[in-house]
Amino acid sequence: MTSGKPAERGGEYKVLKSLISLSIATTILLGSQVSVSYAQQLPLLLRYGNKITQYNNHLLIAQKAEVFFSTGVNKFEKGDYRGAIKDYTQAIKINPNDAQTYNSRGFAHFILQDYRGAIEDFTQAIKINPNDAKIYNNRGFAHFILKDYRGAIKDFTQAIKINPNYAQAYNNRGFAHISLQDYRGAIEDFTQAIKINPNDAQAYNNRGFAHFILQDYGGAIKDYTQAIKINPNDAKIYNNRGFAHFILQDYGDAIKDYTQAIKINPNDAQIYSNRGFAHFILKDYGGAIKDYTQAIKINPNDAKIYYNRGVARGILQDYGDAIKDYTQAIKINPNDAQAYNNRGVVRGILQDYRSAIEDYTQAIKINPNFAGAYGNRGNARGKLGDLQGAISDLHKAANLFKQQQRDADYRKALELVKKYQQ
Repeated sequence: MTSGKPAERGGEYKVLKSLISLSIATTILLGSQVSVSYAQQLPLLLRYGNKITQYNNHLLIAQKAEVFFSTGVNKFEKGDYRGAIKDYTQAIKINPNDAQTYNSRGFAHFILQDYRGAIEDFTQAIKINPNDAKIYNNRGFAHFILKDYRGAIKDFTQAIKINPNYAQAYNNRGFAHISLQDYRGAIEDFTQAIKINPNDAQAYNNRGFAHFILQDYGGAIKDYTQAIKINPNDAKIYNNRGFAHFILQDYGDAIKDYTQAIKINPNDAQIYSNRGFAHFILKDYGGAIKDYTQAIKINPNDAKIYYNRGVARGILQDYGDAIKDYTQAIKINPNDAQAYNNRGVVRGILQDYRSAIEDYTQAIKINPNFAGAYGNRGNARGKLGDLQGAISDLHKAANLFKQQQRDADYRKALELVKKYQQ
């Protein structure tokens, strides 16, 4: 210690006061059994004073970092994710040992689809606090988005080791197993999530999907039904159950489920399209067209829906509108060989054989193994008197039908060859 008056030494004077207080306390507690000199106590008391100073410094640092962290949280809640990241970064500069700040910044990166930046932050948070299951879960989900499914499973598994009752981690790991086509592993995880939380409708829905992929449609319907009991306002679950009913050819119940899904969410084009297809299978072509039309209003850029409506219109002999639908489908997807072929068929029915031949030719360019398009073009060429072209196309069609083991079509093509050879 340097010489001088106690008042001039600042903190040292405070230490001396502490010395006196501690000496008195020691005497009171231990009486005459302990006699400790000032010189013996001084090093210990100086260290004690330094610890107080360090504690105060840490407290000030933590308080400064907390200010930036709090403003970051406020910005995040208002949707200003970049502003939140700036504040979290400032908080980290002041206090680089706060796992929660890294976790929060990682989540902001995740929302901005900077998944690698998110992983870096989650990893740093884990280094600081390796016992936080939620951070492992967050990093796992970022790996999942980047299609690193095995990395995701590793993180979800670690989260589960830390917290064996973490239902969400089981759900997430189940999804990763599905992405790796390990459907039975997925079912095990979803089942565990359900054991932990038997009121988790999403876990039942997820397990139903895994059952569906394994073609256990009965099991899928059972899970979807339980999910609906828990959450009767989720359109997706009704849609999923409807599709399972459809696969089992229970078209009536499929339509009921799609209808309920539409009541909950009248702005989902896919559900209208699904119900339209069920109506189509039941030969309710008018009902199918009505649903396809509604689906197109919601999503006018889905080529498949135009195509399906074109098929239904063609069956009802509304050939003009059928051609319009196929044409629109082709505009959206110019590589749809089947749409060209079908438009060619309708044009052939209208005896516009040259336009039909153009469509069949385009279908063949897109798909050189399209046996039906060769057969249709051969027939159209025969109608125009191009017998050599007709026979050539029909021979090609017959060979392809034979390779594809389509025996009835093969025989039909050979019969047409004989017809044009006569």
